[in-house]
Amino acid sequence: MNKTLIPALAVVAALGGGGWWYMSQAQAPATAANAQTQGSPHQIHDLDMPLGNPDAAVVVVEYSSFTCPHCASFNQGAYQQIKEEFIDTDQILYLKREVYFDRYGLWAAMVARCGGEQRYHGLVELIYEQQRVWAGSNDPMEVANNLRRLGRQAGMNDAEVNACLEDGDKALELTEFYQANAEADEIRATPTFMINGQQYSNMPFAEFQRVLNEHLGG
Repeated sequence: MNKTLIPALAVVAALGGGGWWYMSQAQAPATAANAQTQGSPHQIHDLDMPLGNPDAAVVVVEYSSFTCPHCASFNQGAYQQIKEEFIDTDQILYLKREVYFDRYGLWAAMVARCGGEQRYHGLVELIYEQQRVWAGSNDPMEVANNLRRLGRQAGMNDAEVNACLEDGDKALELTEFYQANAEADEIRATPTFMINGQQYSNMPFAEFQRVLNEHLGG
């Protein structure tokens, strides 16, 4: 998916009434720069939910959007094979980093993170599996209710999910983080992958397997 990225600080989610609070973009450059100084895009950041071996010599950073159909296809296909062969065997460190093309993608990220690291990856799976259902409406309130339903499926109640969706500070933090990463790695489409600092487009598992084995020295 090739879309324009949301500028940092362009928007903060406020789902108390299903609405949005827009902020001045005049603040964006300084804040994005601050986010960029927090750490290398290829090191584990406090906002990352790492998988695999944190000491691995091979680091894969996946940039994807929860509203991107190609990302959903990758997550349900090649990613599952990568996880089985390379992540679960501790050969690589894998970081899933969210890209926000639209407000729905940001809302989904806030719900995915609502249950903390313990629930995050399970919710990511659920969000991608049901992408066509929860993101299929043009009505923001319906989308928000669909995301609440996914939160309930993951064991949270509406009050917990609402608190996450209404967390403007978290929305701001996530937006800054993704913008700094997207600029540093020149991300223009999703899914895009950085493997030990080299950028790769989406590809079949067999190609991922070949590239990862090359980086692993196999």
